[in-house]
Amino acid sequence: MATAPAWRRLSGIAAALGRRLLGMALTMAAVSLLVFLVLELNVEGVATKVLGQFSTADQRHAWLLQHGYFDPLPIRYGRWVLDFVTGRWGLSTYYHADVLQLVAPRLAASGLLMGAALLVIVPLALALGVLAGMREGSPLDRGVSVLAIVTTSFPEFATAVFLSAIFVFWLGWLPGVSTLAGGATLKEFVLPVAVLALSSTGYIARMTRASMAEAMAQPYVRTARLKGASLRRIVFGHALRNALGAPVTVIMLQIPWLLSGVIVVEVFFAYPGFGTLLYQAAVNSDVYLIEACAMVGVIAVVVSQVLSDLINAWLDPRLLAAARSGPAVAAPAVALSAPERRAAGL
Repeated sequence: MATAPAWRRLSGIAAALGRRLLGMALTMAAVSLLVFLVLELNVEGVATKVLGQFSTADQRHAWLLQHGYFDPLPIRYGRWVLDFVTGRWGLSTYYHADVLQLVAPRLAASGLLMGAALLVIVPLALALGVLAGMREGSPLDRGVSVLAIVTTSFPEFATAVFLSAIFVFWLGWLPGVSTLAGGATLKEFVLPVAVLALSSTGYIARMTRASMAEAMAQPYVRTARLKGASLRRIVFGHALRNALGAPVTVIMLQIPWLLSGVIVVEVFFAYPGFGTLLYQAAVNSDVYLIEACAMVGVIAVVVSQVLSDLINAWLDPRLLAAARSGPAVAAPAVALSAPERRAAGL
């Protein structure tokens, strides 16, 4: 009998995860259909992009017939999905290489850059947001808010130009490109990571500050103060966990953004990552490479959102209870989390 609550909790997690996986599958199916219709509906355009603009009509017709483009649209879509799932992503018309072999190393390179950026962004943003939210209206709070607004107001290319003008052309401390030709070196990561950090840290810090300020104003925090709890115990024992929900969601959203939304940063610094690959595919109308990059981006978005939901459910068990009860049943407004019950002495 002692294991019954744990079993119910695990079953609730499994049910919530199953619903999220089903939603993820439906989302990916809808987006894949949209990508297919946009890029493959015009079969003549596909043949022209693959064979080149100087190919003859007979050559294009023979190629389309050979690759089954005259089959009914549902059959073509099913075959296209099957090819993607099994790793047959086609041949790049620009690089003349297998698309899967092109995407895999570029994903690894972007993952390296993304990991380095997150190692800077997450601790810095959370620390600034928590410190500002602890003392709402203080000079530190205003300073963090102003700094966050200023850094997020500049687009990535402007920040890249500004930092390059200082550290590359004026001081000469850092290289202006990050090609990784001689292997990954620390100097080549400094400027791309700095640009990404300046663009993202302020937004996450503002979200963390707002959540932390709201948590510090809750009744259970006032109760803990009246009971003589120290500020350190109030923040780390009660308020911080409840304040991390919105920042976690924003941080997880940064993963797909860093994967496919940093095209400007990667192209500016000649970084051989996923964003640069997507840019080259779009510029050169490489249809198979565009399709693969689009689907990889969709997978990154959906998976990051599932991870965000799981982390939020761990931070706030009330979300798990709501998910277990179904989408129409919300968590009770008077329910208290474990930190709130401890602060209230219950």
